[in-house]
Amino acid sequence: MSAPRRSEGRSDGGDRSSHRADRSSDEADRYDVVILGAGSGGERLAGLLAEAGSSVAVIEEARVGGECPYVACMPSKAMLRAAHLRSDLVNHGHRVGAVASAYDGGSAAAAWSAAVAWRDQVAEGRDDSSTATSLVDSGVTLVRGHGRVEGPGRVKVGARVLSGDHLVLATGSEAVIPLIDGLADSDFWTSESALSSSELPESLVVLGGGPIGCELAQLYARYGSRVTLVESSDCLVDKEEPAVSGALADALSKDGVELRLGRQARSVKTWGDGHEVSLDGGPGVRAARLLVATGMRPRTAGIGLDTLGLADGEALETDDHCRVGGRDDLWAVGDVTGVAPYTHTANYQAKVVAANITGGGAVADYRAIPRCVFTDPPLASVGLSVESARASGIRVRSETMEVGETARAVSEGRRSGVLVLVADTDRDVLVGASAIGPSADEWIGEAVLAIRAEIPLSVLADVVHPFPTFSEAYGPALARLAADQPDRRP
Repeated sequence: MSAPRRSEGRSDGGDRSSHRADRSSDEADRYDVVILGAGSGGERLAGLLAEAGSSVAVIEEARVGGECPYVACMPSKAMLRAAHLRSDLVNHGHRVGAVASAYDGGSAAAAWSAAVAWRDQVAEGRDDSSTATSLVDSGVTLVRGHGRVEGPGRVKVGARVLSGDHLVLATGSEAVIPLIDGLADSDFWTSESALSSSELPESLVVLGGGPIGCELAQLYARYGSRVTLVESSDCLVDKEEPAVSGALADALSKDGVELRLGRQARSVKTWGDGHEVSLDGGPGVRAARLLVATGMRPRTAGIGLDTLGLADGEALETDDHCRVGGRDDLWAVGDVTGVAPYTHTANYQAKVVAANITGGGAVADYRAIPRCVFTDPPLASVGLSVESARASGIRVRSETMEVGETARAVSEGRRSGVLVLVADTDRDVLVGASAIGPSADEWIGEAVLAIRAEIPLSVLADVVHPFPTFSEAYGPALARLAADQPDRRP
């Protein structure tokens, strides 16, 4: 990389910058690094590079920080937390938490309004100005507008061209809208529109039984909506362990969510005040609102990838350094790579790319990227399932522990939940873990570290867990996996 070219951080409005109006469209503004997309990964990477002394330009047409802070992770978790605590109050007569007004156990409408207010506060009113200002203050040039790649290291925004020794693609993902007859003509919600609306529908049909569909189905059900969830697979979150997926289905059913598993939506009709969804193999369903949560796909269409010899509209395949196409000047981070589409993955990749651009040799390791569904109870997993491990040619052993058998579960009266551990028989290490139960999203960290560090089973089985905690669920399962294995403690 050439010597860093430092510049004062500024926020530019694409081709509206008057001080560049006399430049021809072929004359480019030069930087060490140009980043297309200021979502979580792009924003994080820009900050790291600026801190290291590189001159950086970031191009963003929507919100700095991406969807997570404003219309995805943060607002949904705020609403889910309110829903969980309201459920505790209504069902158990107690309240927990600092934002008590959002958890009113009386009127569902009043509680919903308070929860929406809390959501919007957490999401900063979906206003990215503070985040954008912080990025610019760090020394990064922020250019607002739609960027299109014009060739290696070159991106055009309006009449302005930016070029860099390195180009990073960080354009995120977008909702998948299935080809269902009549759907395009209906006023359906995506997760973004649902999490931007203050409406509490009387009834709701959710298409999709993945993490987003499950979270929002439970959220609306707990505030009194009549919710039907339609999923074409025979189970929810179908890549996870069957026992864990089944426990999640039970949890949603207890909240009143009607599950239509193994059913495919065939058509959508709009009537009066709502929608009618016809399903294959049985009766359809009517509801006031329709939410489409059938997955996300990398946002790569229409950004000029053809100028780089890459397929338009597909995920960007990266090597273990996060380089694209084996090139030393082209990188990708975040959902656009199609690898574990989570904010924490994007931030991890940003760290890897920053290290490599500034002369390091960082390698990305995706074996232990945690996955979470923030329902109540939450589902959390990491690594491989039994099925995927076997498909990879690994000889596996697995053990299951009922989380409800822990002393902590007894003390809290929360007797549901399950933990499934998957071990590589030949190497005597964990390769996967999946759990559902109280705070599983927190105590899954033990398995994350065990898998990433390849800690021997004998060492894991010797770990002492605090009493009484849900993490004690690991003990019996690990002891059984480690039985008759050589003692490899230091």
